[in-house]
Amino acid sequence: MKINKFEDLPVWRIALSITKDIYDLTSQSRFSKDFSLRDQIRRAIISVSSNIVEGFEKNNSNEFIRFLKIFKGSTGEVRNQLYIALTVGYITPGQFTKTNGELDNLAS
Repeated sequence: MKINKFEDLPVWRIALSITKDIYDLTSQSRFSKDFSLRDQIRRAIISVSSNIVEGFEKNNSNEFIRFLKIFKGSTGEVRNQLYIALTVGYITPGQFTKTNGELDNLAS
C-alpha cells in the first residue's frame, strides 16, 4: 500500500497524540512555571512529528530514513526531559511511565 500524504502515516498520528500529552503535562502548575524545561520539552516533541513529515515530504527513501534517525534522537531527548520532570517532582511516576512508554514504543 502506497501512502501519498504524511497524514496517513500511523507513526505521525501517534507522534501527534503524544505531543498533546506533553502539552497537557507541561501545562500543569509547577511544570508550567519552569519556562526553560517546559519550552525545551515542547520544542523536542514538536521535532518528533516534524522530522517524520520532513523526511516523508522529501520523496526519497534515503532522506526519509535519515530523518527517521533524527526523529528517534528527538524521542530520546523528550524521554530524558521526562526523567528530569519526574526527578524534580513535576510529573507523577504514573504520568512518566505512560508517556515514556509511548515514546519508547514509537521509536522502536
